[in-house]
Amino acid sequence: MAIAKAERLMNLALCLLGTRRPLSKRELRESIEAYREAFGSDRGTAGADDSFNRMFERDKDDLRELGLVIETVENMDGEIGYLARRDSNRLPPITLDAEEAAALGLAAKVWQQARLAGAASGALQKLRAAGLPEDVDPYGAHGALEPRIPVHEAAFEPLMLACRDRRPVAFDYRKANAAHPGPRHVEPWALECWRGHWYLAGWDRDRKAERVFRLSRITGKVRSRGGGFTAEVPDVVTVRETVASWAGESADRSARIRLRTGAGYPLRAKATAVRELRDGWDELEIPYGRGLDAWLVEFGRDVVVLEPAELRADVVERLRAVAKG
Repeated sequence: MAIAKAERLMNLALCLLGTRRPLSKRELRESIEAYREAFGSDRGTAGADDSFNRMFERDKDDLRELGLVIETVENMDGEIGYLARRDSNRLPPITLDAEEAAALGLAAKVWQQARLAGAASGALQKLRAAGLPEDVDPYGAHGALEPRIPVHEAAFEPLMLACRDRRPVAFDYRKANAAHPGPRHVEPWALECWRGHWYLAGWDRDRKAERVFRLSRITGKVRSRGGGFTAEVPDVVTVRETVASWAGESADRSARIRLRTGAGYPLRAKATAVRELRDGWDELEIPYGRGLDAWLVEFGRDVVVLEPAELRADVVERLRAVAKG
């Protein structure tokens, strides 16, 4: 039914755009196949005429809502006709400077590994066809860095759609220190990428609090749930700030670790002090805050925590949980 209506609206729009004179309802009814099939044999009967009039008015309103400018013209005989002039339905020329073109190009590159890659590429092609200068390279204006955000997690697309549609979801989630995943019921707010990982912020219905979830720890399928949101969506969702605080970005303490030589470059970038050892290891001082233990576990055998003792104990506990799982 949706496809049939879309086809009918497209045929009506093409008919109104292609005519040089206003067309009456009668002429449109005879010209458009969908109208002929639905009302052709019953033309002249009161019921069929009323049904056609209602359908035509709905179709006309739908096209106007989509942005088509339809004019209503009365001829000398008092008959009403309709047409959509091409000059009234033509977009103005698109002009982009080099920086604007670069921004669009970078945005398209960001999504090259997601399902939106085709749409982004198609949009750039349309901009080219609309007059984007050939000497403006939307990819190369800031070519020193090429931002690429990987989207490997199967949960990304259903969660992106759920955020857009304000639709609650359910999924199984494994915490960093847990051996097995547990069910979560979430009202999703926003997705953000931080240091190569995607995170979801939303309202955890079971815990009745705001939570941030790392997509790589979601197991199984993301399942949609009926009904609307029960918690108010904040105007600003600070996913990166929340994750950064968990990872020790706003820490006011230091931790001392041993790091295998040639490994753990993200840790080296955070280090406030580095001392080279002679046994294939280096000693680093790094900022210590909530969540640092979960990050250190990701480096496996390349990291040994020296101090503080509570951080070492947290890392050992997480490693044991992973071994059991």
